[in-house]
Amino acid sequence: KTGIAIVKTSIFHGCVRPVEKEQTGGAETRVTMNNYTKEDIIRLVEEEDVEFIRLQFTDLFGNLKNIAVTASQLDRVLSNKCMFDGSAIDGFARIEESDMYLYPDLSTLEIFPWRPQQGKVARMICDVYRPNGQPFEGDPRYVLKRAVQQAEDMGYTFEVGPECEFFLFNTDENTMPTTNTHEQAGYFDIGPLDFGENARRDIVMNLEDMGFVIEASHHEMAPAQHEIDFRYDEALNTADNIMTFKMAVRTIARRHGLHATFMPKPKFGVNGSGMHINMSLEKDGKNIFFDENDQMQLSKEAYYFIGGIMEHVKGMTAITNPLVNSYKRLVPGYEAPIYIAWSATNRSPLIRIPAARGEGTRVELRCPDPSANPYLALAVCLAAGLDGIRKQIMPPAAVVKNVYEMRLDEKKAEGIEALPATLSEAVDELEKDEYILEVLGEHISRNYIAAKRTEWAEYTSQVTDWEIEQYLYKI
Repeated sequence: KTGIAIVKTSIFHGCVRPVEKEQTGGAETRVTMNNYTKEDIIRLVEEEDVEFIRLQFTDLFGNLKNIAVTASQLDRVLSNKCMFDGSAIDGFARIEESDMYLYPDLSTLEIFPWRPQQGKVARMICDVYRPNGQPFEGDPRYVLKRAVQQAEDMGYTFEVGPECEFFLFNTDENTMPTTNTHEQAGYFDIGPLDFGENARRDIVMNLEDMGFVIEASHHEMAPAQHEIDFRYDEALNTADNIMTFKMAVRTIARRHGLHATFMPKPKFGVNGSGMHINMSLEKDGKNIFFDENDQMQLSKEAYYFIGGIMEHVKGMTAITNPLVNSYKRLVPGYEAPIYIAWSATNRSPLIRIPAARGEGTRVELRCPDPSANPYLALAVCLAAGLDGIRKQIMPPAAVVKNVYEMRLDEKKAEGIEALPATLSEAVDELEKDEYILEVLGEHISRNYIAAKRTEWAEYTSQVTDWEIEQYLYKI
């Protein structure tokens, strides 16, 4: 990223996009979102024969929702007059205050390439507003926007690149999902070992048709596990892209007779799926995490950002790892980070500094998983890092040993603690961290914690297959 802006036009399914800017210079190149006006939207919908428009938004728990309208309703949509019942969405609103409005983000207009080419289907991602014209405080996208604004007030732009892993499993005779796979492929394997190769290629091609820049795709460690990496971008664009990515992966996989799941640990005995988050801050077009004069070539802001993440990571974990199942991944033996430490030389700690320096300098948080709500996850990561910068929180010394192989007394001597081991413990830590609660806001904090307490209670009351196998015939 040299900061050089190239203004260009590109083909948008047969027509010319208004203006798109590409920042050039190395592996961290990124493309900004489309700069559409209302008139552009109306013209594109007409020229492209778009019949249906999906107005998408994300609920508290990271589930994509939408209201579909026909092109005849476009004027009403663009005037922010599309209303829905917020009380029907878990954690949004009570029935007596349920009227909500969808304000479409015009820059997010995209046509679904997998839908029919006659009577096309497009989407716009929306912000949720109250009838009085104020942003709804329970909208996760609003929470991230608020955190990004705080960074901008400090002169920073938050840049993020996710590494999204998922499984492609077989479906049964009724096309219902299973956890079965007949492949035995592993890390970086190719066909014919990789049974999902064709589906993954199709996913990549469809994503590129939607404007994604795919940097790499490959088979992951476990059988049927895959990863597709897309380009670094500003935080809000990245969160939007994660939601679009998950929708596209599931949709295209189904067309190949497969079920795509972002469940963190769908099978015992194999690696789970993570969503490592690579982060950097820019100021005046430069990556401020780089300092060529430092021994590790990291700036003081980079150290403080790491310190802030480590200070708040226990309270963040209920957001970055939000399911009961998330903690089945965060166990020793499967490469998932469970110890709160950082390193520039190995992958065992929670935070890793990849080898790239200069404009590619970044902090990689390795605990999040793809079930996380990306808007909330990126908001708490950014806010924690900014808190570290404000308070100049220096992290402990970097760990050079393999943390997994350190004895308990060695970890204790170096002050290395573990992440919460269960969802219940994670929610306890979230309730203790007043700063993270403030980042989320009172509405989201209250509803999120209540929902996760209920989820944990329901889980602990279940009788599992493991219990039947262990006890039924013995006792």
